[in-house]
Amino acid sequence: MFLVVIAWLYVVLMMAVAEATNTTGTVLGAIVTFLLYGLAPVSLVVYLMSAPARRRAIQRREAAEIAAAREASAQSERTEHAEQAGSLAPDAGRESPADPIAPVREKN
Repeated sequence: MFLVVIAWLYVVLMMAVAEATNTTGTVLGAIVTFLLYGLAPVSLVVYLMSAPARRRAIQRREAAEIAAAREASAQSERTEHAEQAGSLAPDAGRESPADPIAPVREKN
């Protein structure tokens, strides 16, 4: 796509140079030719053609934000559960446990 844009701007630049160097042409006319035939239409076409890419980028960014929010929520829930339990896993201190964890018994 950019090759077409560069080629069209080259053609319009040559049109502007021809207008500026013509005996009846003016530099102001060349500038207007370059702006109205070249820069304005090309910028509009590039903007419109890049709309799907912008839309995909926005969707990817929103999906990443949602995933990050879910991960943060899950992480906060894990830390809340760990704080409520009073401690982490038996070997969280990097020491081997002396005894296996005793099963919880029902009170009679």
